[in-house]
Amino acid sequence: MRNLLIHADASHAMAARMESALAIGRRHRSHLSFVIASPFQQFIATDPFGGMYLASEQLAKAQLADQELAERLGAELAHEDVPWDVAIADGDVVSALSLAATLSDLAIVSLGRASTSMVAGDLAMTVPVPVLAIPDNSGPVDLDAPVIIAWNGSPQAAHALRAAVPLIGDACEVVLLTVGPDEGRIPAQDALIYLSRHEIHADFRQVERGVETAEEVIEREAKAKAPGLIVMGAFGRPRLRETLFGGVTRYLLEAAPAPLLLAH
Repeated sequence: MRNLLIHADASHAMAARMESALAIGRRHRSHLSFVIASPFQQFIATDPFGGMYLASEQLAKAQLADQELAERLGAELAHEDVPWDVAIADGDVVSALSLAATLSDLAIVSLGRASTSMVAGDLAMTVPVPVLAIPDNSGPVDLDAPVIIAWNGSPQAAHALRAAVPLIGDACEVVLLTVGPDEGRIPAQDALIYLSRHEIHADFRQVERGVETAEEVIEREAKAKAPGLIVMGAFGRPRLRETLFGGVTRYLLEAAPAPLLLAH
């Protein structure tokens, strides 16, 4: 976790993203890269005759706002004890972060509004690194609090578990949670053995499937445990199917009770 990528904007959720990045950065001696995404193409308009023109006044205002944000972040980070940089990238959030993530170890974004939830889901599907998604209504990630690993025996869950190892070593408790019978391709016991070899001794909790869906069980267990992090594979079923019919990933992207670590 030496290279952290953080989506930077002027929203109130930025504070939790920054504090999370600083907490991880201090423990792992990470470099923090903040990216301000500016889709300048939105200022190009067309007329009914096929002509194109640039909304130069609006573009200038957007560029000024981005520069002011970069300077404000720089002033805040100047007093911190971790290395950092701030960049302004041309493009929408997912495109800008996807490119920057190719040489990162972790991408940090927010959850809350439908648009930001989609950013987290889209990134988890497109980038080769785990995505830390922090709900707007929660504080920064707590690396010492309990951790819940939502385990269904899928390759996606295994990928998320491997990606989580650097972040969960200091947790006061780690729980590997399964809903229903352990019927995945990768047994829960194998996941527990893998963690133990990293000196992470997790408890195994298997909850029988009742009238609740798997995502509702995970949410209920999380509210009872108050974890600092929920680790889960992203979109174990086809993305279109989850979009149309719902699923664990889609549900928690919209109603996560704690920060999510997602990997696909």
